[in-house]
Amino acid sequence: MKNVSRFAAFTSTAIVAAFTATAVMAADIFVIGGKPDDPFWSIVKRGAEDAGMVAEAQGGSVTWLGPQNYDNLGVDAAELIRQAIDQGADGIVGPNWVPEAMDPAFEAVTAAGIPLVIYNAGGLEAADRLGAMNYVGANEFGSGESAGAYMTKNGKSNGVCINTIPGAANVENFCAGFVQGMTDGGGEGGVLPLPATSFGSATAVAQAVRAHLLQNPQIDAVFTVGNVDSNSAISGVQQSGKSGQVLVCGMNFDETILAQIKDGNMACAIDQQGYHMGYLAVSILNANANFGLTVPTREILTGPGVIDSSNVDATIAGVKAGTR
Repeated sequence: MKNVSRFAAFTSTAIVAAFTATAVMAADIFVIGGKPDDPFWSIVKRGAEDAGMVAEAQGGSVTWLGPQNYDNLGVDAAELIRQAIDQGADGIVGPNWVPEAMDPAFEAVTAAGIPLVIYNAGGLEAADRLGAMNYVGANEFGSGESAGAYMTKNGKSNGVCINTIPGAANVENFCAGFVQGMTDGGGEGGVLPLPATSFGSATAVAQAVRAHLLQNPQIDAVFTVGNVDSNSAISGVQQSGKSGQVLVCGMNFDETILAQIKDGNMACAIDQQGYHMGYLAVSILNANANFGLTVPTREILTGPGVIDSSNVDATIAGVKAGTR
């Protein structure tokens, strides 16, 4: 293992040195993302920063811009996009979370002639609409759909998606896909919208899940839109007295979520491979700025992938390496 690590370090150093010698310009790339302390977004940020090693070796830079909270997501993210333009960005990576609030800012990016990559939210449709080079990320609807299909294959017939960021396009798609997956599997699905302030609030989510399960005893599957809500949903299931009866699956994961899966408290997590999102998006823009390179496959999917008891150990190994 030590030899492999040394080889990887040597190879990375050699690649960076080679790019340094051949660079034709320095690209200052700005990445709009979530809060750096958000477990999912910290992995995306790690990917962007690792790709930024090459940009920095060529004299460029990668700057991460994220909101302080998710209470006014679309407006705050649009302001970050405009900040990137004002600071002289040579390329911008951003998620199309709330199109009605963010589209004008993205249109200003392309109007200024700044290369754009949409990632994480919006899909190829958003990339086409906004004149972006590529979309990098998971299929949002398909991510939720895979969770719904998993539930019905495991004997569940009535599911609910806990939407803690209502109005965010990708989250709405997660929930819509979950409902479709449940329906296609012969079951039923619904959505429980909560205030955006509840995202990541253990008490708010647990109480909402508990109350909803007690009021709707037919529900036997719960889907969450982020790993910060999954533990809370598990707590809500336990508080309702339905442990072992109601399966929980959620978008994204962290070490705690993987432990819950390994211990049998959670059925599955849907992986968007956030490291790939950040790494590939920055790499595409940097290569375009320096060498005029493009990737003709404009929709670059990083997910969805299902993590359950069958592959949780391999995923844990990736977490220890800091890439998952």
